[in-house]
Amino acid sequence: MSSREKTAFVGLTVFLAVFPWVSALSRSFSHYVDVMIFAGIFSLVTIGLSLLMGFAGQISLAQAAFFGIGAYGSGILTGHFHWNPWAAMLAGVCVAAAVAWVVGVPALRLKGHYLAMATLGFGVIVHIVMNEEVDWTGGPSGLGGIPGIRLAGRKISGDAAWFYLVWAFVLAAFLFSRHVLHSRVGRALRAIHDDEKAAEAMGVPVSSLKVQVFVYSAVLAAVAGSLYAHYVSFLSPGSFDLMWSIRFVLMVVFGGMQSLWGALVGTVLLTFVGNEWLQVFADFEILVYGGILLVMALFVPQGLVVWMDAFFRRRSRLQPTPSDGGS
Repeated sequence: MSSREKTAFVGLTVFLAVFPWVSALSRSFSHYVDVMIFAGIFSLVTIGLSLLMGFAGQISLAQAAFFGIGAYGSGILTGHFHWNPWAAMLAGVCVAAAVAWVVGVPALRLKGHYLAMATLGFGVIVHIVMNEEVDWTGGPSGLGGIPGIRLAGRKISGDAAWFYLVWAFVLAAFLFSRHVLHSRVGRALRAIHDDEKAAEAMGVPVSSLKVQVFVYSAVLAAVAGSLYAHYVSFLSPGSFDLMWSIRFVLMVVFGGMQSLWGALVGTVLLTFVGNEWLQVFADFEILVYGGILLVMALFVPQGLVVWMDAFFRRRSRLQPTPSDGGS
């Protein structure tokens, strides 16, 4: 990890450590802890999606489906069968990984919009199952009575405790994903993104790696879904529809697909935008998201974080040095 990255990571950790305390100082900002909990949950999804789209070059519109599999897996096992929430989370992750492998093996042979359509179809099927399996999922009425999580014998309660738990998962996923990207696997993923045929000619196991990163993104989405289920304690199919898959994609694109920092920044910003300002647009919210995506594609195609990094690098190069007569 470079010195800049270390500084940024330490800064992020300090910011997260003090955020609940600073927010509590003002009643106007106290609800921001709740918003940041959701931003952290969504960040787990977008970190995996960043690896899949930004580095492996595979388009997926099924992340909300895996998010829902993790959520309903935990909800059903703890609500109906009284499993320990941690065991239910592990089971939901395993189911999501198995489903991702079964779907990914044939689907990832497709490319471009064909792959997007295949994952979209899978997401729609999962959403239909959530609506129709009333005995298990509660159908459109939803699934309630999901218990909370206990850690070291104590129940996680209160927004501050949930905030630290969720963001501990996010930081762990971020560090692990960064380690992957700076390993041989990460270099292979970049090669696949640039040119699959050239990567395969150089001996990169293209098909295997594409499936592996697809499964990894599904695992992170399932973990996020489990945390979401135990935090809100109620699930409805509307939280896992196609619109949510589009939102996850937009979060990654907004921050920068080829940057894990972009996934975090894009998710946090758009979560705040969606919770604080876009609710007034009601049914026209999708048009606002479409407008944001269009603006980003036209003016900042590399994403906000990559653009800001390039901007500050240009400014630092343009700064006059003492030998140039600068003060």
